[in-house]
Amino acid sequence: MMLPRPVFGSVYRNLAFDMEARRLYKAKTKRLYLIPILSKALDVIEQLEQNTAPVSLEYIYQRTQISKTSVYRILKTLVHRGYVAQSQDGQYRLVSRPRRLRFGFAALSGEMPFPVAVTQSVVAAAAASGVELVVLDNRYDPDIAIQNAEEFVARQVDLVLEYQVEEAVAPRVAHIFKKAGIPFVAIDIPHPNATYFGVDNYESGYEAGALLAQHALVKWKEKADWVLGVGFAEAGSFVQSRISGSFDGIRQRISSIPPERYVQIEGRGMREPSRLAMINFLASHHHMGERILIATPTDSSALGILDAAREQGVEADIAIASQDCIPEVLEEMRSGKSAMIGSVSHEVESYGPRLIQLGISLMRGYTVPPYNYVHHRVVTPETLSVEQVSVPAKHPGQTME
Repeated sequence: MMLPRPVFGSVYRNLAFDMEARRLYKAKTKRLYLIPILSKALDVIEQLEQNTAPVSLEYIYQRTQISKTSVYRILKTLVHRGYVAQSQDGQYRLVSRPRRLRFGFAALSGEMPFPVAVTQSVVAAAAASGVELVVLDNRYDPDIAIQNAEEFVARQVDLVLEYQVEEAVAPRVAHIFKKAGIPFVAIDIPHPNATYFGVDNYESGYEAGALLAQHALVKWKEKADWVLGVGFAEAGSFVQSRISGSFDGIRQRISSIPPERYVQIEGRGMREPSRLAMINFLASHHHMGERILIATPTDSSALGILDAAREQGVEADIAIASQDCIPEVLEEMRSGKSAMIGSVSHEVESYGPRLIQLGISLMRGYTVPPYNYVHHRVVTPETLSVEQVSVPAKHPGQTME
């Protein structure tokens, strides 16, 4: 029995009806105030729920008909937030959602520019990763650092990001966390039993020294009478290597400076102590007209040195290379009239994302390197004019306990 052929008008009417139905469905869906990307993410989760075995991105794409790019990004987000696990061969499976991770962050100081910028970066990264963050301020004080470590134990955090720079107190802080069974990451100063995250101090110091030597060779025709390193004794040998690296960077390029003209003064990484130490040095060692290459461990120290040089009227006889790239130092370099010839940027905005991810990896039992170095690069007045520099924010927005 032959079926009658469809009439063109009937087909057209059915198609028009179907298109109108779709239009009405979309309009109705829009009125429900749904979030399309969230709906797609739920489609992906529901597809994973239907499979006990791991599945591929292609498998999910074929069954959800969501664009492959969207499926990929949804899966990566779910993996990052702990809802989905990804095997080494790229397969995905739904996992039991762990409770929200709770990290402690012991900030170095709520008053110094670079530590404040680190805090802002960590706070933002924790929020983006869904990690609860308990922030305490060490206030650049070893006794408070110990109190804060005990407070983190009392608050039962899962992991601590410890930013305190006094080497002598590091074993005591480490002991508190070890006794409580809390893993931790030490920022910029190594602590016993901790994963290290921070600067490769010798390398960054060496690059600062190379910059100072180049300045003397080009601007002063190799005539440098003193090389001054501004120390940071409390931070110990690790940060001290910024100064030894700077000295080596100069020695390998200028051989005419006698060893006894390489001198260290103590500035504690801070502005006022560095200013006072520089005034004492100028009074006891320096003669008018002698030129000084100066390496400092922080920009705060560099600003103190600069203050002293201006007070004594010898700025034209010095050149300073420092570390951190805080806004005030960048402004000095942009002026074109300052003795600040460069600073090493430690890419402060990378601290937060890398620290939080390092903490999450440790909590999930992944193997991580014992030493994790930040990227650094030398910034000079010349490079400032041609590139956008990653620098700490001027105005802190995070309140610390």
